[in-house]
Amino acid sequence: MVNVESEPHGSRRDREIVAARVIVTSPGRNFVTLKIETRSGVSGLGDATLNGRELAVAAYLEQHVIPNLIGRDAGRIEDTWQFLYRGAYWRRGPVTMTAIAAVDVALWDILGKMAGLPLYQLLGGRSRDVVLVYGHASGRDIEETSAEVGRFIAQGYRAVRAQCAVPGLAKSYGVTRMKNAYEPAESELPLQTVWSTAPYLEVVPRLFERLRADHGREVELLHDVHHRLTPIEAARLARDLEPYRLFWLEDATPAENPDGFEHIRRHSVTPLAVGEVFNSIWDCRALLERQLIDYIRTTIVHGGGITHVRRIADLAALHGVRTGFHGATDLSPVTLGAAVHFDTWVPNFGIQEYMRHSEQTDAVFPHDYTFRDGCLHSGESAGHGVQLDEKLAARFPYSPKQLPVARLPDGTMWDW
Repeated sequence: MVNVESEPHGSRRDREIVAARVIVTSPGRNFVTLKIETRSGVSGLGDATLNGRELAVAAYLEQHVIPNLIGRDAGRIEDTWQFLYRGAYWRRGPVTMTAIAAVDVALWDILGKMAGLPLYQLLGGRSRDVVLVYGHASGRDIEETSAEVGRFIAQGYRAVRAQCAVPGLAKSYGVTRMKNAYEPAESELPLQTVWSTAPYLEVVPRLFERLRADHGREVELLHDVHHRLTPIEAARLARDLEPYRLFWLEDATPAENPDGFEHIRRHSVTPLAVGEVFNSIWDCRALLERQLIDYIRTTIVHGGGITHVRRIADLAALHGVRTGFHGATDLSPVTLGAAVHFDTWVPNFGIQEYMRHSEQTDAVFPHDYTFRDGCLHSGESAGHGVQLDEKLAARFPYSPKQLPVARLPDGTMWDW
């Protein structure tokens, strides 16, 4: 018989969840954080941010999830995940899976603190010493973008995503005046932008031709299409970019249709990445099993947490696909901290996106992960190593913001 009082990581009574609450703060952009507290006083944090739909997740947690957490054993992470997923009947989707992720990451944080171990040790220990990351360079034209790529290289980055303005368009995806980040959610109602494929397909190969001429072939270069091309258009772009050896071409065509990626595969060997909008293993199963992508980008916060994303990574590994997690500023340092630990452990790691948060955000979410020499380094604090200054967070109230939308020049709605 198990001695309840001598179980690892405290007794069941110590691990009992006695309180949980949602904290919404906007230190430069909106973040939703779940804090779970145990009877022993150990607490954990999970990110519940869904860009442009933050309060939907907050309400889901407050009204439907938290009442079911009180009294549960915080150490039963798998059972709690299954309870929240299977027990809801209405499964998957970004709101549900983001809420589940918040609970899951908070419980892993609690377990790490109770065990006195950093998260990567709970997962199985290090597979690598550092986590390769890429930054975001952009410009109003090819020349300015090349200069920005050079600036990132000077900061120590070994991999850089490059985006430049599309001639004739007033606003282009990924192009910002911010130096290290890109935050497109900038208005209470969606900003309407115009998209045109033909000039985009002309300028992107010229951009990467210039980048290789200016910066050589050692730096890894990436590019994000943001789901805007048809499969045949994406195949043309992937083929045109082959001479410039991209690390990956991201979101080349809408991810809902795996057959579109098969079409690209038939025409090009440019590596493909997709998945930041995925919420479950079912979203990416066909792409992984048919080896239609090279990098899976599903993030911990939108993919059901560590418990579920670990299964996605394992399925990817069986088919030669590596991880390349989303890491923009639309996820909080809580997710980035958890991701760095996951990246440190996961055997089939590829790269981690890294947009630096604002100074305000970093102050609200103190953390022990660090950046140097083009890589993120996990800390050794117990759990995921990210905290929340609640008093400071309270000084930044929620600020309604939505993502833009895109239309073709004739007014047709398009993928933003």
